[in-house]
Amino acid sequence: MSSAMPEIPWHKARKTEARQPLSQEAIIDAGIRILDAEGLVGVTMRRVAQELGTGPASLYAHVSNKDELCDLMLERIAGEIRLPEQPDPARWKEQVKQICLEAQQVYSRHRDITVVSLGSIPVGANQLRITEFLFGLMLQAGIPDQVAAWALDGLGQLIDSDAYEGALYSSRFTPGTDVDAYFQQIKDYFSRLPKDRYPLLSSMADTMVDGGGDERFAFKLDVFLRGLESYIDKPAG
Repeated sequence: MSSAMPEIPWHKARKTEARQPLSQEAIIDAGIRILDAEGLVGVTMRRVAQELGTGPASLYAHVSNKDELCDLMLERIAGEIRLPEQPDPARWKEQVKQICLEAQQVYSRHRDITVVSLGSIPVGANQLRITEFLFGLMLQAGIPDQVAAWALDGLGQLIDSDAYEGALYSSRFTPGTDVDAYFQQIKDYFSRLPKDRYPLLSSMADTMVDGGGDERFAFKLDVFLRGLESYIDKPAG
């Protein structure tokens, strides 16, 4: 027969599950969950603490402030970006394009994390591995040092701005919105513009609206890379 005391009926039962120990990794995990669900505006120290079932003050032993947390979240997310096994200078344009498309897709999965990326210089290990790979690939292809360095900056802005614009579009569409119908309305609007004032836009409505976001981003990369290729074996100035 058990000698354990029965629960007192008027006392509230307590959960017996042990709370997950607080750590920087757990804080980053919580921040990314909030980011994905609510966007960057939802990521506050108070909100993260609430997600972890603790008080904001307890976070500061692991993360200095929101800015540091956002940097750590970006660094974690950058770790999701896959790189080719090794650089292939003979296919440098294809590999650069592959990495940029991969990065754009990863950042697009995490709402507006690119707001953090746009306002910072890559310094984390996960971000630097991408920079190192791209830099080495372009140098091996014959692109001058300074041109390659500036190209890294330009490619980063292309990726960030495209992913951010996609996040803005997504925020405008409520669940269940027919996106195709929305763009059909835009196309119809262009086609009805006064032909005496906008002869090109009104006659080329289909052309203006044609192509999805990924296709348009790939086109921007192609234009950038064709221009970059012109610097091979030529002085930067």
